[in-house]
Amino acid sequence: MYSRLYKLAISLPPLFWVTLFLLVPYALMFAHSFWVTQDGVILHNWSFHQYKELLSQPLYATVFFRTMRVAASVTLLSLLLGYPLAYFLSFHAGPRKELLYQLVIVPLWVSYLVRGYAWKTILGTDGVLNGALQYLHITHEPVSALLYSPFAVILMLTHIYTPFVFLPIYASLEHIPRPLLEASSDLGASPRSTFLRVILPLSMPGLLAGATFAFVLTLGDFLAPLLVGGSSSTMIANVVQSLFGAAYDWPLGAAISVFILFITVGLLFFTEHLEKRWTFQ
Repeated sequence: MYSRLYKLAISLPPLFWVTLFLLVPYALMFAHSFWVTQDGVILHNWSFHQYKELLSQPLYATVFFRTMRVAASVTLLSLLLGYPLAYFLSFHAGPRKELLYQLVIVPLWVSYLVRGYAWKTILGTDGVLNGALQYLHITHEPVSALLYSPFAVILMLTHIYTPFVFLPIYASLEHIPRPLLEASSDLGASPRSTFLRVILPLSMPGLLAGATFAFVLTLGDFLAPLLVGGSSSTMIANVVQSLFGAAYDWPLGAAISVFILFITVGLLFFTEHLEKRWTFQ
C-alpha cells in the first residue's frame, strides 16, 4: 500500500533519534570502560584494567549484592501490594473502578523528590511515625533506626514503584475474558481453583512485566539511598555516581555501568522467555 520512499521517510526520524540518543551514548560508555585514568586524566589506552579491578575488589561485589537484595525486596513487596490491589479493582471494585484507578496512579504525578522528602518527614526522629509511636506509648523515645537505614530505602522504593507494578498487572487482569471465569464456575471449580488455574496463569505476563519494572528501576536508583539511606544502604548506582562525579574515574564507572547494562538486558531476555512460555500455556 505504501511506497518504499514513504516507508523510508517515516522510518528515518525515529531511527535517527534512537541512534543519536541511545546507541551513541551506549557506544561511548562502552569505549570509556576500556580506557584508563592516570593523574586525573583519561588516557585512550585500551585495556581490561577496569574490569579486572571490578572483579577483584570485594567492595564492588558487596555493594552489588546489597543492591540485588534491595531490588528483590522491593520487587516482592510491590507484587504483594500491587497484585491484590489490581485484582480488587478488576473484579470487585464495580462502579468505583475508575475513581480508585485514578487514586492509584496519582502518586505518579508527584515529583520523586517530593515523595522522598515526605518519607524523611514521616520516618525522622521528629517525624509523624515517631510522634505516633510515642503518643500511643509504644516507644518512650524516638526510634532513630527508622531513617537512614536499608528499611527506609526499601520502604520508599516500594511506595514509588508499586504503581509501576500495578499497571501491567491490572491491564492483564482486565484482558482476561470473563466467560472463562463463568465456565470455570459452571464446571464446579471453587474461587480458589479458578484463581490458581485460570486467573493467575493468564495474568502472569503482566505480573512478570511489573516485577521487571520494579527490579530494573530499583537496580539503577541512586536517589533513595541519598535521601533516606545511610552508609549501610549504599547501592551500586551511588558508586557509579561517585566515580563519574567526585572521583573522576569515568572508565571504572563506565565498566560498572556496562556490567549493570548486561545484567539488565539478560534479565529482560529471561522475563521475555518466561512471558512467552506462560502466554503459550
